[in-house]
Amino acid sequence: MNFLTASLSYAFLGVDKNVGGQAVIEGVMMRSPVKVSTSVRRPSGEIITRTEPYLSLTKRHKLLGIPIIRGIISFFEMLVLGIKTLNYSAEMAVTDVSIDQKIAGPASRKMSVTLAVTVVISLALAIGLFFFLPILFAQLINIHREALMFNLIAGIFRVMIFLAYVMAMSSLKDIQRIFAYHGAEHKSIFAFEADLPLTVENAARFVTLHPRCGTSFIIIVALLAILVYSISDTFLAMILGHQPAILQRFALHFSLLPLVAGVSYELLKISGKTRNNLLTRILIAPGLWLQRITTREPDTDQLEVALTALKSSIEGTNLSTRFVGV
Repeated sequence: MNFLTASLSYAFLGVDKNVGGQAVIEGVMMRSPVKVSTSVRRPSGEIITRTEPYLSLTKRHKLLGIPIIRGIISFFEMLVLGIKTLNYSAEMAVTDVSIDQKIAGPASRKMSVTLAVTVVISLALAIGLFFFLPILFAQLINIHREALMFNLIAGIFRVMIFLAYVMAMSSLKDIQRIFAYHGAEHKSIFAFEADLPLTVENAARFVTLHPRCGTSFIIIVALLAILVYSISDTFLAMILGHQPAILQRFALHFSLLPLVAGVSYELLKISGKTRNNLLTRILIAPGLWLQRITTREPDTDQLEVALTALKSSIEGTNLSTRFVGV
């Protein structure tokens, strides 16, 4: 299981419906404004669901809910929640113990340690591949005199690495199943946004490509980074009196990642609200094209799991009152 690939499936919370999700191992996590529910199909065929209360820091503290800042907070909340959810799904997907039994202590701890090591390695790999290597590539081909050209080349190289990475992951059988659950997550959310009863038949009618998907978010980040890093490199060169060295660029770019993520989050929310606008459709097209790789058509069993998680996440909230059978 690859932590970074699974994290691509995260869909940020929308403005109107306020539900987002993430595909996990043999299941789906759904998050409403007040609850997080994770449903997993166990080896026995049973669907097990864990629901917990969850209130974002952006809702608990007014200052953290202002534009851009809320995007930064949501970005880190996504990572923490994603790790926690993947850990749970990994335990449930490979265990056939009773729903009331606890996972055996040593086995559970071993799995948790394994996942933690995987996360650390994956994050280190991501930093190296998507931040340091593009800067090194642009530096090696001697594109360092002009900030815009340097970051344009680095940005193109970063996107190429990302595409190669996703395509390589998509060839793995386990990842293909996660991508199918990713598609089930999107179809379920589409049915929810359309105010339809949350049934497999209704969800199956929709496409697997969603404009608020985390895959689209990553594309927005990559494109916005070119502009932000070009401006920051120009100011840094003015301060230093010369073009920054590779490690100086890396440190500056990495430190500005939360800002880039925060602005990208706002752009993603806007795209979700104005998805029918012609300009918006043009701008979100690259993210939707990429989702043709990161989503697959789910079967009815996978849709059932996604809908179970969605229903549980909105049950007892004002979001559930419009839906028959929720």
